[in-house]
Formats: sequence, structure tokens, C-alpha cells
Amino acid sequence: MPSGRTHDSITLWSLPLLAGLTFAGTQSSSLTLFVSGSYLFSGLMFGPDLDVYSQQYKRWGLLRWIWLPYRRSMRHRSFWSHGPIAGTIVRVAYLLVWVGLLGSVGILVGAIAFQLMGKTNDWFVLAQQGWSSSAVFLGQLPQQYPTEAIVIVIGLELGALSHSFSDWSTSTYRRAMNRRAKKVSVSSRSTSLPPNLSSSSSNNAAKQPPFLGRSAPPTPLPPTLREAQLPPFGRRRERKERGEE
Repeated sequence: MPSGRTHDSITLWSLPLLAGLTFAGTQSSSLTLFVSGSYLFSGLMFGPDLDVYSQQYKRWGLLRWIWLPYRRSMRHRSFWSHGPIAGTIVRVAYLLVWVGLLGSVGILVGAIAFQLMGKTNDWFVLAQQGWSSSAVFLGQLPQQYPTEAIVIVIGLELGALSHSFSDWSTSTYRRAMNRRAKKVSVSSRSTSLPPNLSSSSSNNAAKQPPFLGRSAPPTPLPPTLREAQLPPFGRRRERKERGEE
């Protein structure tokens, strides 16, 4: 798998090409800026490697703790983190949840502070007004700027795809090289022995009877050698058995 520097280099070197293609297709500097900015943000801080302790995770600085639940719930390089479209949708939804939570806490703290300073009589009513106005504002943004919202999503997805594609291509290349190295090692071992030696050794191994867990039976000695190992009375008995006496 490529390192964090490799992913950063891919993002930075491909950014001018993406910006040029976007401007050539849209003839709009604002849309090109949105696509390029979201692509750069996705490649450097919002990519699939947020599911591990990576450069993208560390670049969030003091706010990187918000990605701890995401890291613990995601298996590295799973479909929900590295998958096309699905990974970007999950990260965008996750980030929006945190934006809503932190924004709600900020509105609540601000309303309480306003009551302590005597600028309002009911902090809860003020907080409700802040929550409702924020929800309306966020809901109207995609309706007022639909083209900008679409190109931002496209830029985020392209940044994630560049990361996932580099991971996939590198893993595929390494698997192919490992298979090739294994084939070369097997062929070199098979050609290290002469053909006649390898065939004779295999024939000898096939001729040997299999003695399962037992030692091979002893080879009988010739009569002369067997007689030499016997005592004198044994030698005479051996001759009588053979009919020599």
C-alpha cells in the first residue's frame, strides 16, 4: 500500500490537470475553484485513510478526536471507508453529524452566556431560535447553490477515488510480482537436478515398500558368513542341516 507521502504527491500532481479539465469543460473559475478545493481537501484531510492513524487523520489537529469513533467502527480498507461513492457518503454524513452537534452546543453555550450578561430573559427560547435559523440556512444552501453543491461532491469523490485507485493498483502489482517470484523459485528448484537423477530417485522411492511406523526387515546373510558367526557346535548343526555331513 502506498505511503502517505505518495498519496499526497498523487493529489498535488494531479490537481493542475483536474483544474485545467474542469475549467475547459465549464468555463467557470468559481466552479473550478470549488472542484479543486474539494479535491484537495479530500486528498489531504478527508480521504479513506481516516479509518487508521494516518497523515489525513493527524492533519485535523485539535479536532482529530472527532474521528475516533469512525476509526474504531471501520475496518481498514473496507467498502464503507474505501468503496467508491459509499465511502464519501459515509464520511460526509458523519462530518455533518458532528457539525450539527458542535453547532448545537455552541448555540446553547452562547444563549446561556447572553442570559448571564443580561441580554436575554430566557436562554432556552434564544437557543431554539438559533437552532431553527441554522437548520433553515443549511437546508436552503443546496437549493440556492445546486451546481456548487454538485461540483463539491464530485471533487470530494474524485479525491477519494485517486486514493483508492492508487491502493488498488499497488496491491495488484505486488500480488502479481509475488506470484511471479514463486513461479520462478519453483522452476529453479525443479531444474537444479539432472533429469536422469531426478527420475532414478523417484523410481527408487516408488520401488521401496512402505513400512508404516516399522523398520525394514533385515537382509539375510550368506551361509558362509552366517556360519562364521555361530559357535563350533552351531556350525556343525548348520552343516547337518545343509546335508554336508
